[in-house]
Amino acid sequence: MANYAHPEFLVSTEWVAQHGKDRNVRIVEVDVDTNAYNEGHIPGAIAWAWNTQLSDTIRRDILSKDALEKLLSESGIANDSTVVLYGDNNNWFAAWALWQLKLYGHKDVRIVNGGRKKWLAEGRELSTAVSKYPQTNYRVPAADLSLRAFLPQAQAASREASAVLVDVRSPQEFTGEILAPPGLPETCQRGGHIPGARNIPWGKACNDDGTFRPFDELKSLYAAEGVDGSKPVIAYCRIGERSSHSWFVLKYLLGYGNISNYDGSWTEWGNLVGAPIEKGTGAAARAA
Repeated sequence: MANYAHPEFLVSTEWVAQHGKDRNVRIVEVDVDTNAYNEGHIPGAIAWAWNTQLSDTIRRDILSKDALEKLLSESGIANDSTVVLYGDNNNWFAAWALWQLKLYGHKDVRIVNGGRKKWLAEGRELSTAVSKYPQTNYRVPAADLSLRAFLPQAQAASREASAVLVDVRSPQEFTGEILAPPGLPETCQRGGHIPGARNIPWGKACNDDGTFRPFDELKSLYAAEGVDGSKPVIAYCRIGERSSHSWFVLKYLLGYGNISNYDGSWTEWGNLVGAPIEKGTGAAARAA
């Protein structure tokens, strides 16, 4: 991991085995399958449900400052805690949690390289006990909105090429063949992608064991679609969780500047009346 631009944002499963119960460390599991934690988790880990605890279901938004303060305080996390995140599906929702924590200024937050998949594959210790910690009084600073893209910024990027739009969904979603991954309910009225976007599926950043690919391979993956750090990048997917994973890769593993996550993503754009869309492979976008 030493070759990454910011290797301090990753920890190994071995590091977790040695330090997971340190006084200032809090391990948090965030899964696509919110029942996975109950089937067995890293000892001492707590669980956050992405669909209730990490989102405002009324506003269709990320957590507010007050809601995050409440969640972190009740989780026993202080402002100076080391928060270590992991989950299933190669850390897809763990990265979403990390993006929100960085948006709200938490200093020391990391991802377990390989996530739940690697921990299980190595046959490491599991617990079914629900972990509890003394409540803290967490205070969230002002949000760093440079990490978040909103609709007007995505529209400008498409219209003026002011930033590279990276669509991290599957090729079938990108072309408009399907509206959402099978079994996931958040969807849109129309399929396709934002005009001018490049399609770099989030999962291509991972090895078979769930760990992140080496620096040089990641650099080549994005460079092949014109993403080399020379321009701002706006990543998007369906609801912002998979694009958080790609945001993490671009910002912390490759070290590129001005990387933002458009969490409105395709559920916003694909439901807009009159919004321009492209279908198909986007050959014109790649040639631009």
